[in-house]
Amino acid sequence: MPTTTEQIMEKADALGKMLAEHPAVEKFQQAQKAVSEDADANRLIQECNRQLESLARAQQSGMGITEQQQQQIEMLQGQIMSHLKIKALNLAQVEFVDLLRKVNQGVQRQVASEMSGALGGAAPAGSASSAGPLQM
Repeated sequence: MPTTTEQIMEKADALGKMLAEHPAVEKFQQAQKAVSEDADANRLIQECNRQLESLARAQQSGMGITEQQQQQIEMLQGQIMSHLKIKALNLAQVEFVDLLRKVNQGVQRQVASEMSGALGGAAPAGSASSAGPLQM
């Protein structure tokens, strides 16, 4: 009997609950909270966003970016990236996204394997077996 969408969604919910309990998720949430509660980090991020929005508006109206504006943005970005809490958030986000990527690859591998087995070992054109991982 074929699997129903409802059954798949039940398993997806269970997987989501498992992921929510993974240390990478907790680390990411704690890092987000630390940054959101840090006035200096928020000030830097807001100032950088303001500068980027201002530059985008200037470019849309046909004005170029001055070297001074470019240097100011680079300085702000450097300050943001050297801020310890923001740096910790970036590392936690990389770890979290990597976990999701691994889960996605595991699902794709299984689907490709089942598709290959159902076709007598011959993978369909464009499948993971013949052209690398499936893209979702």
